Amino acid sequence: MTTPLSIRFDPGLLARLRRHAQAETGANTSALAQRLIDEGLRMAEHPGIVFKAGPSGRRAALAYGPDVREVVTFLREIDERGPAALAAAAEVFAVDVNRITTAVSYYGDHRDEIDAEIEAAEDASVRAEEAWRVAQQLIA
Repeated sequence: MTTPLSIRFDPGLLARLRRHAQAETGANTSALAQRLIDEGLRMAEHPGIVFKAGPSGRRAALAYGPDVREVVTFLREIDERGPAALAAAAEVFAVDVNRITTAVSYYGDHRDEIDAEIEAAEDASVRAEEAWRVAQQLIA
């Protein structure tokens, strides 16, 4: 459930917001404003986090780096723990260890969201592999 809020926008800003909302399929001005405010607050709370659009929707990522989901998946799959795990992730993703810590911090605040992204990515991977196997059987 949402709560209405009256906000006065500069006319130019409101025009830009409306243009962006029209360009995004299925987005209205209010929904776009809510998404942008939410993402802006998340980026303010976790400097270094950005949001990227993709086939599965918008997702949290490190600026010029991997998705938070990818960092979390990697950390779950390795044997190292603590600082060694952070260092291993930093090396694999070719980013500073502080940026890995940023991803971990974001995950701590948005665990359900990232876990759902991980599950969706795993499901998509299983479907893609099955489609590949079917195609290989067809041409074998």
